[in-house]
Amino acid sequence: MSETGRIAAWSLVVGVAVLGIKTFAWWLTGSVALLSDALESVVNIATAFAALMAVRIAARPPDATHPYGHHKAEFFSAVLEGVLIVVAALFILEEAWQGFRTPPEINAPWTGIAVNLVAAGLNAAWAAVLIRQGRRLRSPALRADGAHLRADVVTSAGVAIGVAAAVLTGWTWLDPALAALVAVHVLWSGWKVLSASVSGLMDESIPEPDLASLREIISESAEGAVEAHDLRTRHAGSATFVEFHLVVPGDMTVETAHRICDRVEASLKSAVPECTVTIHVEPEHKAKHTGIVVL
Repeated sequence: MSETGRIAAWSLVVGVAVLGIKTFAWWLTGSVALLSDALESVVNIATAFAALMAVRIAARPPDATHPYGHHKAEFFSAVLEGVLIVVAALFILEEAWQGFRTPPEINAPWTGIAVNLVAAGLNAAWAAVLIRQGRRLRSPALRADGAHLRADVVTSAGVAIGVAAAVLTGWTWLDPALAALVAVHVLWSGWKVLSASVSGLMDESIPEPDLASLREIISESAEGAVEAHDLRTRHAGSATFVEFHLVVPGDMTVETAHRICDRVEASLKSAVPECTVTIHVEPEHKAKHTGIVVL
C-alpha cells in the first residue's frame, strides 16, 4: 500500500475512535449539541473510507482505457465527502428542531464536556497530520479529509462552550440552538470541500505562482529555441499535466530539437513531481512573439 493509502487507512481508525468517544459523551449527558457532534463523526468515518478507496484507485498506473492515469479518483472522493457533510448537516438540523420542541435535560455535563474535548484533541492532531501530508503528497483526498476534521474541531469547541453556557444559565434552549449553529457550520464546510473538488474535475489550471515558475524553467532550459507559447496546465490529484508549443529555428534538425525538448522536460519534472509534459515543436515562422522568451 502506498504512503497515501496508509495515511487514509489510519483515518478510518481515528474516525472510529473519535465516534466512540463522542457517542459516550452524548450517552452521559443526553445533550442534543453533543449528539450533533457525534453525528458529524459518522460522516468522518464514511469520508475516510471514501478517501482510502480513492487513493488506492488513484495509485493505479495508466492502462489502455485510462491512458492519463486514475488520479481524478481523488477528486470524486472529495466531492462525495462534501455531499456527505451536507447530508450530516441536515440530520443535525432535524435533531436541533426536535430539541427545540422538547428541550432535553442535560446530565453529568462537565464529565461529558471533558470526554468530548478529548475527542476534539484527537481530531485536531490528526487533522494537522492529514493537511501536512496531503500537501506533501499532493493528495486532494487527504487535504479534504483534513479540512473536514479541522472544521470538526471548531465545532466541538463551540459545542463544549454552548453546553457549559446552557448548564450555567439554565437556558435549555441553548443546547438545540447550538446544534443548529453546528449544522450551519457543517454546511459551510461541505460547500468549501465541494467547490474545491469541482475545480479539479473541471481541469482548472495550476495556481499563477506555479505557472510563473514553469515559465521561468522553460525560458532557462530551452536554450537553442526561439520561444514557447500556448502554455496550458491542469492538475489531477497528485499529477500535473503541462503542454506548450516550442518554436525553433527553421533550419534546426529534428534531433537537435528533440534534445532541447528532452532538456526542458527533465527540468520541469525535476521541479514538479509526477509531471507529464507534452511539447509541440514548430518552425520559426510560427512564432507569436507573445509567449515565453527563451534566454
